[in-house]
Amino acid sequence: MTSLPPAGGAGKPVSGERAEAVARERERLRALRERREAQNADSGVDGFTVRRWRKVGVLGAQAVSRAHALLQQLVDLAHNAAHDAAHDALTDALRDEPDDRLLPAVRAVLERADPTAIAATLTEVHAGAFLWLSEAGEQRLTALTAGDNTLAVPGSEDPSGASALLAALAAESSAAFPPRMLPRVLPWIPLSVLDDLIDAGTVGPEHQPWQYRAEETDHAYLKARLVPDQVTGEQASALQWTARERRSAFLAADERLPSAGDVYDLLERVADGDASVVKELERELPRDLVLRLRRLLDGVAVGNWDRDIWEDRGLWRLIFALWEPKAAVNPSRSPLHALMALRQAYDLLCMNDLARASAQIDKLVSYEATDPACRAEALNFHAYTLLLQEELDAAGMALEGIRDAHERAESNLLMVRQRQAVSRNDRPAASNPYLDLGLPHGAPSWTTRYRDLRREHVRDVDMSARLNSAMKRIRDAERHEDWSGFFVLPLDLDVFELPDEVPVTLVPRLAPLTRRTASYSPEGLGLVRQRAVADLLPHLLNAPRRPDRNARTHTP
Repeated sequence: MTSLPPAGGAGKPVSGERAEAVARERERLRALRERREAQNADSGVDGFTVRRWRKVGVLGAQAVSRAHALLQQLVDLAHNAAHDAAHDALTDALRDEPDDRLLPAVRAVLERADPTAIAATLTEVHAGAFLWLSEAGEQRLTALTAGDNTLAVPGSEDPSGASALLAALAAESSAAFPPRMLPRVLPWIPLSVLDDLIDAGTVGPEHQPWQYRAEETDHAYLKARLVPDQVTGEQASALQWTARERRSAFLAADERLPSAGDVYDLLERVADGDASVVKELERELPRDLVLRLRRLLDGVAVGNWDRDIWEDRGLWRLIFALWEPKAAVNPSRSPLHALMALRQAYDLLCMNDLARASAQIDKLVSYEATDPACRAEALNFHAYTLLLQEELDAAGMALEGIRDAHERAESNLLMVRQRQAVSRNDRPAASNPYLDLGLPHGAPSWTTRYRDLRREHVRDVDMSARLNSAMKRIRDAERHEDWSGFFVLPLDLDVFELPDEVPVTLVPRLAPLTRRTASYSPEGLGLVRQRAVADLLPHLLNAPRRPDRNARTHTP
């Protein structure tokens, strides 16, 4: 290093305060030389080697040692990338023969490396104070290393969008991130940071972030957070998304659905017609579905519902549990009303309330547009009421139209024709004794029912007589194994069954999956900063910067 000239210029004496300053500077430089020589001796790097490395921007013995460690890692990368020219340049540098091929070789290796390796290399370059970066790159790397994330960077110099994202996160305003830069960050952004952007509304379904992710688990997770209805059963299982799996199992009427004390347990009871859980269900449903349920309840008072209510057959059992018609039901209003009218007619017949039963049956018979099976039951009911009034010709006419469709209707018609051949005074009782007991024809539990009714009507002489008559007729039929004298109804019990479906219109919409990552995770922020460092690769020079005065006189 060249000694400082006298302060007064060549051949001029030095005096006063200026002379003292020059003396102090010479003493400082002497001490610096001694310290550098001591460091060189400790590191095993001689002065000649230090001067060689100085030509490629590596200043001082310690920096040379760091350069050796860094280049050894890059040699391995160059070998894996089959970059022979770069490998040779790095190998020569490791033999302490660095030349102008070194920095282009470092750049060539890093251009094929992943962002993690690039960031690690540039960070080490900065820590070793190598003069390998442009001044702008050095300033930005210094700021990033110090944790300053607010440095403004032009969009063209932010290829991955990491710097813009860091600035938004530093301002604690994820919503401030420019949407136009989303395609840059979505392929690599840490999942926790992406969740932050979703929560801030910066990323939504319209951006389809799952399309940018290579990992299937990320793909499914992001769909579950933004478009839950598009998640497949297999994806839900992989995510162990219990709410999605329970909802799907309920909608599929899976009988293996275990009880979990949630809204689906309540809906299952509603589907079975349990009206006792309605209030509890209201507390679990969102507002729009609560209003829908209340519309259903309001309709019970008048026996009328909007089409969207009765079209959900999963609600029928609840409606039938709540609705008690006070008058004959008009079957033409809806399929639900038609089934209620049919069941109402049958119940009234079993109760021996013939006046109300006839009024209901008349409405059923007059409604010809009903389902053929329901139409056949209505005509069979009508024939039965005519039979009880001994209007056998009219009963036969009612049965003629359905005799070919139902075997039981054929037997009922034969019973009516046989009865016509017997004089009125010699005819047995016309009613079906099973119906007199309030049971379907042929019910095996008739004896139990008979005893219960006898105890209930023990003081009612007329009822007791009717019950005894029914009991004797059934026992005679069983003794002779001949039930041909009984008018059979209903023709098909399945027609009277309520739908066994789930109330799909009361099932809440599938809520998005709750985030499973930590908000503003330090680890996620560190990965974003690492990516911003990797984006500084274009600032890696092909030749080192010239050292300034401090670099010439100070050990890094």
